[in-house]
Amino acid sequence: MMCVAALMIACSNSTQTDAVVKNPFVRVENGQFVRGESPYYYVGTNFWYGAILGSTGRGGDRERLGKELDQLKSIGINNLRVLVGAQGLDDEPARVQPSLQLNPTEYNDTILDGLDYFMAEMAKRDMLAVLYLNNSWEWSGGYSIYLQWAGMGKAPVLLTDGWDKYQPYVKEFLRNDSAQALFAKHVDFILNRTNRYTHVKYVDDPSIMAWQIGNEPRAFAEETKEPFANWLASVSAQIKSIDKNHMVSIGSEGIWGCENDSTLCAKIHADENVDYITCHLWPYNWSWAHQETLKEDVEQSCRNTKDYIAQHTAMGTALKKPVVLEEFGYPRDGMLYTPGSPTTARDEFYKYVFSLIVEDSQNGGPFAGCNFWAWGGFANPAGHTEFPFWQPGEDYTGDPSQEAQGLNSVFAEDKSTLEIIKNAVTQFSK
Repeated sequence: MMCVAALMIACSNSTQTDAVVKNPFVRVENGQFVRGESPYYYVGTNFWYGAILGSTGRGGDRERLGKELDQLKSIGINNLRVLVGAQGLDDEPARVQPSLQLNPTEYNDTILDGLDYFMAEMAKRDMLAVLYLNNSWEWSGGYSIYLQWAGMGKAPVLLTDGWDKYQPYVKEFLRNDSAQALFAKHVDFILNRTNRYTHVKYVDDPSIMAWQIGNEPRAFAEETKEPFANWLASVSAQIKSIDKNHMVSIGSEGIWGCENDSTLCAKIHADENVDYITCHLWPYNWSWAHQETLKEDVEQSCRNTKDYIAQHTAMGTALKKPVVLEEFGYPRDGMLYTPGSPTTARDEFYKYVFSLIVEDSQNGGPFAGCNFWAWGGFANPAGHTEFPFWQPGEDYTGDPSQEAQGLNSVFAEDKSTLEIIKNAVTQFSK
């Protein structure tokens, strides 16, 4: 711990001591990630609930957090994609609880403390975090809550109100100056924070790999594509103006999240303040695979996956930026939720995805990292049958609150999946 703390203190003065201290921050050089003086490739996971688990209040469990981080480290996972915190009051069944930003000027200090503790624990283990600040989906507030705070009326909930009410509402975030201004203040607040455990400013913390604008930010409509690109450019410039040390990423699903417009996807990732390209893969959500034929649909899902990844590696090559597949998942066999239940189809899909990434990197391509969705670790899902969604007081499994708990999670009991992940770590590190 003393060595990590010393390194962090040195980083806060890195501009004066470059000749003595090697740059500890992950950065892009010649189209690839570099950490210290070495290329950086990683297999990571999504661990959005890290700050909540690190808190001492409702939802917190520091003993479990330590156990989860140790387990992840033991299988070679050193990179976690994490939600900074949710926005809005804890009054919606479809939203993460407890929330971080209760209203535009009020923060839950218990969750801020949890974020600080979580980052300190990651630093002890030499793990890196990608911290995302917003969300286009309602499960952590994001777009819709900022619009609600800006006076646009009560935000519809996708789970209960449906797409036809949700989509026309949230797209207006890209054209609402007041909502965007509220988010900009949130960015300022978080980036200017000092960790109360390490006493290191967040902008000087090498345990942060990158700031991310949001989880799957979308334009949501043809007419909001240009405002979408303009907003992303504004936020990335804002982050870079505050923090000279860390990379910035968008959190985009890639072409799918750009209304299937590859030109728009290339445009937002070409921005000078965006350091690398992100993409996501969801065969079941995107109707490449179906509930009744999950195993049979793996082959088609893999074909579509190959094409989708190829589009983004071509983009990475053209823009001379690394590519990260920061979300990919596949349901458990039979749409089951419980730890240890069969994952035959998922395992086959995971193997294929890892093989494409390893092959690309070993052939000099731009692929540099991936984060599977999502880590459920030692969670014990409640096992609902009629309504299998998260309820207050239950364990966090990796699946967000509005989705079936455990369906896309990788648990500590999923031995076959863990072996595939460990093998990918070994191959990808070569």
